[in-house]
Amino acid sequence: MLRGRSLSVTSLSGLPRWEVEELPVEDLLLFEVAWEVTNKVGGIYTVIQTKAKTTADEWGDNYFLIGPYFEHNMKTQVERCEPINDPIRRAVDTMNKHGCQVYFGRWLIEGSPYVVLFDIGSSAWNLDRWKGDLWEACSVGIPYHDREANDMLIFGSLTAWFLKEVTDHADGKHVIAQFHEWQAGTGLILSRARKLPIATIFTTHATLLGRYLCAANIDFYNHLDKFDIDKEAGERQIYHRYCMERASVHCAHVFTTVSEITAIEAEHMLKRKPDVVTPNGLSVKKFSAVHEFQNLHATYKARIQDFVRGHFYGHLDFDLEKTLFLFIAGRYEFSNKGADIFLEALSRLNFLLRMHKSDVTVVVFFIMPAKTNNFNVETLKGQAVRKQLWDIAHSVKEKFGKKLYDALLRGEIPDMNNILDRDDVTVMKRAIFSTQRQSLPPVTTHNMIDDSTDPILSTIRRIGLFNNRTDRVKVILHPEFLSSTSPLLPMDYEEFVRGCHLGVFPSYYEPWGYTPAECTVMGIPSVTTNLSGFGCFMQEHVADPTAYGIYIVDRRFQSPDDSCNQLTQFLYGFCKQSRRQRIIQRNRTERLSDLLDWRYLGRYYQHARYLTLSRAFPDKFHMEPTSPPTTEGFKYPRPSSVPPSPSGSQVSSPQSSDVEDEEDERYNEEEEAERDRLNIKSPLSLGRVPRGKKKLHGEYKN
Repeated sequence: MLRGRSLSVTSLSGLPRWEVEELPVEDLLLFEVAWEVTNKVGGIYTVIQTKAKTTADEWGDNYFLIGPYFEHNMKTQVERCEPINDPIRRAVDTMNKHGCQVYFGRWLIEGSPYVVLFDIGSSAWNLDRWKGDLWEACSVGIPYHDREANDMLIFGSLTAWFLKEVTDHADGKHVIAQFHEWQAGTGLILSRARKLPIATIFTTHATLLGRYLCAANIDFYNHLDKFDIDKEAGERQIYHRYCMERASVHCAHVFTTVSEITAIEAEHMLKRKPDVVTPNGLSVKKFSAVHEFQNLHATYKARIQDFVRGHFYGHLDFDLEKTLFLFIAGRYEFSNKGADIFLEALSRLNFLLRMHKSDVTVVVFFIMPAKTNNFNVETLKGQAVRKQLWDIAHSVKEKFGKKLYDALLRGEIPDMNNILDRDDVTVMKRAIFSTQRQSLPPVTTHNMIDDSTDPILSTIRRIGLFNNRTDRVKVILHPEFLSSTSPLLPMDYEEFVRGCHLGVFPSYYEPWGYTPAECTVMGIPSVTTNLSGFGCFMQEHVADPTAYGIYIVDRRFQSPDDSCNQLTQFLYGFCKQSRRQRIIQRNRTERLSDLLDWRYLGRYYQHARYLTLSRAFPDKFHMEPTSPPTTEGFKYPRPSSVPPSPSGSQVSSPQSSDVEDEEDERYNEEEEAERDRLNIKSPLSLGRVPRGKKKLHGEYKN
């Protein structure tokens, strides 16, 4: 019997250890199959890309990614090379000889994993035959007009063919294939139907029907056990896709999903309980100096301030040093992403700040791509006016400096009344007049194609957040992804996030939630919900998430209005923090990044792989029960100076105190370390799937 060595795994920074079987990778071949290999569509691309280095380091030349071929992606992301692994080389050659176009190379990302890419178009002539194969395998038919499903069938059929060729020449090596989402699922179905000797894993990152139901504003989580699944899928004309997804789930040796909340959803939607929950991670890069990420925040915040100066020219009657930048980003799913509850909370926050006569201003960015024709002329004009004023100020400064320099060389104190001549004063007056505007600063940076029906703009009209002078909350909709080449806001997404103070993601449907996770590893506090995988993960691992800058809104067990009030209080409490307290909080947020590192979370994937081997080849692999995690010797990393939690030292007034910023307080570092030891819980046991909380009757729809 082939057995892996027992390996004592210690996570980063001394996090708790558990016992897990070490896989004999030299005797295995690992394939990950996904439509988003080298092809960025959504969050699965981020999962695979960020995990690649950790997996490649562990598996070496026995790790391969399988995806679709697109010419542009191939030219810009993949370096072609010849396979050095004999089974792979034979499989590629055989398929190419039969008229398929199979490309092999290294994906130019961190870790440089091998990729196998199939040209879907070159094999489309086999579609009718492969539809027959799928029907014989699982009695699922695909309508001719669903082009996406037809492409997925071609992709899956090519994958199954490739895996058969690999196993025919594997020379005793065992094959593991992990399939991500329903798009790759047909490859799994056909492989099992043909009884290929491979161990299979199917991972769902979100159920197909769940996403459709939530987008329709249906009371989803309160009625999980009441839906007529076949009827709901049929009414949305996705029944065949749902059948492909469900068949993939039940054909796999091991079924995994990314979070506990999605595990509960999958059990009801797909009728199988996940065997393992594999949380999504990130490739975390630590700075050599603890304060470095704080310096980056200051640098990029200054660039956002420059944009705000231009956007609000003529209405810049608020102090940018007392202005907080909030943002929400992601796909334009108005309800699923929580933009609806966020806008309502902003309206209530505006009322609170005005009622308390706060001098804090909140500028909120909505980074959600939508259909536009071009940049808004008024927005472009604002940036031009800002640049013109900067050039004028720089020119006057040069003249002023030269006259001052000459006077000092003569040993004179210059007359400040004469150091600027009339021309200089005239130029400055004209510059001031150019900043006058008759209209309010625009709420969107682009011309929207569906302006009258756009959900965000319609809600802004309803709640009246038009960027008036009296509003303490200002709103800017930026309906396209950020880019450093943009003439309007020339910043990459990562730079923009680092420059903001708070990310707000009050999602109703979020199987994982990479946006708040990215904020965390960059040391930026964020708002999430207990309906997102990330929020559930943090609730499980951190006793007091709010103290670490993770605000979790309850959207599952309370009414929509109560959830909105809770979000409003989170935002108002954040506005009340002094600058020093925000710095403390960012330090603590950044300290959670180790929990999200693939070097730690990748062990969940390792457990799933060993489990599938033990089920596919029970005579050669034996799954030992894993021992429960232990917290013995655990000490979470901490910065060199650790002040107390901001939540315990907030000022009672929304106005910040300059005196408080200068206080030189002393803190007991060992006490703070002890608090962290208690706050950061040990990871869940890898022996079985973490059970989600039992759904309570009477849960409210948010």
